[in-house]
Amino acid sequence: MKKITHYIPNTVTCMNLLSGCVAIYMAFNIGTAFGGLDAAFWCIIAIAAAAVFDFMDGALSRLLKAFSPLGADLDSLSDLVSFGVAPAMLVLNTMLLYSATPWLCFAALLIPVCGAIRLAKFNVSTDQTTVFRGLPIPANAIFWIGMFGWIYTYGYPGTAIMVILIVLVSLSMVGNFKMFSLKFKNFDWRDNFTRYVIIVAAVLFVIFYGLAGLAWTILLYFFLSIVQQKHI
Repeated sequence: MKKITHYIPNTVTCMNLLSGCVAIYMAFNIGTAFGGLDAAFWCIIAIAAAAVFDFMDGALSRLLKAFSPLGADLDSLSDLVSFGVAPAMLVLNTMLLYSATPWLCFAALLIPVCGAIRLAKFNVSTDQTTVFRGLPIPANAIFWIGMFGWIYTYGYPGTAIMVILIVLVSLSMVGNFKMFSLKFKNFDWRDNFTRYVIIVAAVLFVIFYGLAGLAWTILLYFFLSIVQQKHI
């Protein structure tokens, strides 16, 4: 039984990976309907499912006390696919639909490259248990889902702006600045005031801006982390 429970978190992590693979497939079929829903939205749903599995595997590891180096590496590899490659393919294929300079669209490949560096740095780091160095890769994925929502609702902002955003967000993942963790250790509002602000803001942004509100949420997360550098 102990051996079985030991593999449960890794199985959930593999579900994260599979969700990321589905998201990549859907990203290459934007404009095609599956079950009455455009593939782009299935891509977003798959990335969201990956995020749920990513949360669950960590929670199960703590609950079952099933930590292992294999699980840590598997988690990072899965995150790279689901939150690095998948959103990059969503961005790339969305840009190709609108851009008059297709070759510039491949700047989106910088997203998984910087995501891989960010995860590698995290794996060898000893000071990122409660504080992150650089933008976490799941937050990167949420930002790009928000940008897709912006394009879908308000229109394409232009390839130049997209390339600038790709460079800035990608570099933010490999930055050395501190960002507070969004994980709750308890629910005391004094210990988690900033986290509650992010949650409330996310709900309001999504209500008023739809999917595009997720991009504003990550920008707020980034801004609050930057202004609180001395207190993180």
